[in-house]
This record gives sequence, C-alpha cells and structure tokens, in this order.
Amino acid sequence: MTPIRIPRPVLWLLLAIFAVCNMVTSTSDLNMFVGIGFGLATMACAAALVQQHYAQRRN
Repeated sequence: MTPIRIPRPVLWLLLAIFAVCNMVTSTSDLNMFVGIGFGLATMACAAALVQQHYAQRRN
C-alpha cells in the first residue's frame, strides 16, 4: 500500500490554517478539546512536511 502524498504547498496552507485556529481556540472560551484537535492537526502537518523533506533529500 503506497502512502498518500499531499503536495507541499497544501501542507503549508493547512499548517498555517490549523495554527491560527489553534491560537484562536486557545484564547477563546471554546471547549479545550477543540484546541487540542487543532494542535494535533498542526503537528501532523508539520510531521508530514518533515517526512517529505527527509524523503526527498535521500533521492
């Protein structure tokens, strides 16, 4: 099974959107789990970018 490859510009856009959403939910009165979800999504995008960077460096 081949992994799904998301283009880097899309990952950067999602990273920025999720980071802003995480900051907004951290400063508002929303449920704490909403902020945690956005934080995890931000970390997932960052991890995917790092993984793609190292995978392309090897080639």
